Amino acid sequence: MPIEQSYTPLQFSDELEHIIACCARNERHAQEKLYKMFHSRMMSVAVRYTNDRSQAEDIVNMGFLKCFQKIEKFTFQGSFEGWLRKIVLRTALDALRSNEKYNDKTVFVEKEEFIERDHGERMYYDQLLQLVNTLPKTTKLVFNLSVMEGLQHKEIAEILGMSEGTSKWHLSEGRRILKEKIEKLQLNHKF
Repeated sequence: MPIEQSYTPLQFSDELEHIIACCARNERHAQEKLYKMFHSRMMSVAVRYTNDRSQAEDIVNMGFLKCFQKIEKFTFQGSFEGWLRKIVLRTALDALRSNEKYNDKTVFVEKEEFIERDHGERMYYDQLLQLVNTLPKTTKLVFNLSVMEGLQHKEIAEILGMSEGTSKWHLSEGRRILKEKIEKLQLNHKF
């Protein structure tokens, strides 16, 4: 079944199921198709955890390798993209834990998005990222996992080896610090 550039949800679902079945049989052409289908979305996950695009690419590639090794366990009970995203996220977090230099570069990046200022001006997401990058290391990581990944405090606590209360405190502290910094820039955006 050839992959087309534009998908309707039904075609995409049927085709994706076929590609996943072929990947479970370790068929290289299917693995390549799956990689191409989800690469850019998984890069957006990995880039949030490192400023180095090369390291983000390594994280994505390792995540896909883990995906291909475990793909027969995917049960079609939920979104495949969500399942793959969790694998890439865990791979990124493993990289953060195993390599101290990653810890100094934890950030989330979504270019071209913006936040409206009171007077109709735009604050580009890159500017906000600069502010987030100034947060203390653990606060920045908890903020990213909560805000960008949508994880609950229980999950964050398990991943980072802290209590739920500590996770909540770091998120609250991150928001407080960002609010103060934004107010200093005379912005009135609430988080």
